[in-house]
Amino acid sequence: MSKKSFFDDPSTVVPPESAPVQQPMSELETEMEDGSDSAKTSRTGAVVFHFLFASIPALASIAAALASGAWWAVVVGAIASIIFYACFHVVLEWERVVVLRAGKFNRVAGPGLVFMIPIVEYSTASIDMRMRCTSFHAEHVLTSDLVPVNVDAVLFWTVWDAQRASSEVLNYERLVYWVAQTTLRDVMGGASIAQLGVRRTQLDKEISDILEKKTNEWGITISSVEIRDIEIPVELQESLSAEARAEREYNARMIRAEAEREMSEMFVEAARIYKEEDSALQLRAMSFVSESVKEKGGLVIIPSALSEAFDGLERIAKGK
Repeated sequence: MSKKSFFDDPSTVVPPESAPVQQPMSELETEMEDGSDSAKTSRTGAVVFHFLFASIPALASIAAALASGAWWAVVVGAIASIIFYACFHVVLEWERVVVLRAGKFNRVAGPGLVFMIPIVEYSTASIDMRMRCTSFHAEHVLTSDLVPVNVDAVLFWTVWDAQRASSEVLNYERLVYWVAQTTLRDVMGGASIAQLGVRRTQLDKEISDILEKKTNEWGITISSVEIRDIEIPVELQESLSAEARAEREYNARMIRAEAEREMSEMFVEAARIYKEEDSALQLRAMSFVSESVKEKGGLVIIPSALSEAFDGLERIAKGK
């Protein structure tokens, strides 16, 4: 059995043996994968309606044959049912059908019951117009400072012109995937490892704008691009962590030094006031004694030098 090429459909690509082993999916991702089929819509009702609608002539001819005995009416009814089945088609609300007439584009039909001339007109593509989500990644992308990183992202897009999507490109889904991956590599290559963490929103917007310009001519519009994860080498993680710790310590020391400088300036200003005003120093002494016995109380022994300060306060109070 031959190996599949890396340029096959992204959903069926088999990673080579040299590629890193994919990490197991988380519980949430596993539940999303298991429930993806149940979340999809079904065409069963449209198929049943199409079949029953085409069977009306046959059922009417059978009823007429039973009533009149003209069994040739059954043949006519069967032919009419085949013609009805070929002429009328059911297109769902979120679909658009590209109709060709004699090999040339004629119109985009739908939704609802669509009439086509048998043999002359036929449907070549049924385009889903709903929003789509495509997951893509880029491995070993070199940033501007030559650091290899692995990037996972999610692309939200939709088809707005069914004619262009079916006639301009062969497989627009695969094209969107590869264009998104190459654009992700180009944008990541222009940013440094430090910018990847702080400019993630800007990088999302830049990737989305570039993809919008590339895919708009194919009838596809890009809603948004979200970078899910950026993996960097383990040894580089340790160095970046040490750098971040050093930067935080530097900032803490700068803040402490700035606070000490402001406090020293305040002390110098207070000392200048105390020097110029003796009463200010005496009031400060009084406040110091009051604060020392305010909470727990106690006995304060005042030295002779400090008692002179209280005497000065008493003279000030008496206005002498």
